[in-house]
Amino acid sequence: MKRRWAILAACFGVLGLGVLGVGGFGFAGAAQAQDGGRVALQLREQVNQGTVGIVAGGVSGTYIRIAADLADVLDREDQTLRVLAILGKGSVQNITDVLYLKGVDVAIVQSDVLRFMENTRTHPTIHERIRYITKLYNEEFHLLAGADISGVEDLAGRKVNFDVKGSGTFMTATTVFESLGIDVEPTHFDQALALEKLKAGEIDALVYVAGKPARLFADVGGDSALHFVPIPPSPALLETYLPGRLRHEDYPALIGDGDAVPTIAVGAVMAVYNWDAQHPRYEKTATFVRGFFDNIAAFRQPPRHPKWQDVNLGAEVPGWRRFAPAEDWLNANRSEPAATEGQ
Repeated sequence: MKRRWAILAACFGVLGLGVLGVGGFGFAGAAQAQDGGRVALQLREQVNQGTVGIVAGGVSGTYIRIAADLADVLDREDQTLRVLAILGKGSVQNITDVLYLKGVDVAIVQSDVLRFMENTRTHPTIHERIRYITKLYNEEFHLLAGADISGVEDLAGRKVNFDVKGSGTFMTATTVFESLGIDVEPTHFDQALALEKLKAGEIDALVYVAGKPARLFADVGGDSALHFVPIPPSPALLETYLPGRLRHEDYPALIGDGDAVPTIAVGAVMAVYNWDAQHPRYEKTATFVRGFFDNIAAFRQPPRHPKWQDVNLGAEVPGWRRFAPAEDWLNANRSEPAATEGQ
């Protein structure tokens, strides 16, 4: 009997130690979980504090390549500044994203978007809520058509793709054809699909507003019978747009050596929400502005997009007001003369 009690006592002792061990492990596990949660919270704050989202354009356009260049040059290893390049759906949607979409701080848009939104009352108080950081470059109006179209007037009553509704191309194409008094049948396919439909003869032309050289036309060869249609810069168009040229150097497979196609252009600008100076996102965006402006020389070197050569940080954009941190940097580093949008 005594031996049986001894065995039971030993078993309860082991069980007690096991319970204590499990309890001790539980306390240690809880402490480790608490520490892990604290580290995760700190990491989340660190990652988000320096991250700036830039909504740009489609995969075949210039905007997204500009945004990718910004990420390549400005991203820091300590994550105090990190740029996220985001595919966008055009100037109108990009402005809406800056106003309302979480994680979007900056947008690349066409300079005529504010006037378009004001006229259509898309965002009635847009001039108070949006500022610009800098003008980037001019975007050219590309009108690609088949061999039977020699001039823009030949497109009257024909199918012309204006890109998806709400895009910058849609906005500008609508304005241009209305200004020219040419009534066409607009279609609204994305650019890649529109190019295939143009090759198949399902539409007669496509419009694409993008900085040259646009990647969309990289695989369009001279044997395809497609060509760029000239857009003479009429007085009506020059009220809003700038004269431009597409050259052989821009599209060697579509334009003959030494030749050029007249067209029009619109400015591309970097837009930002007009944050109050006390708001945390104001300082985050200001850090991006300073990093961008301080490193402007790096963007003008290969392998960056050729359009960086056109960027003048001091260029002014009519109808827009500049973001205060950008204005402060320019005042402190006034080496680039102020210019109008046409420069």
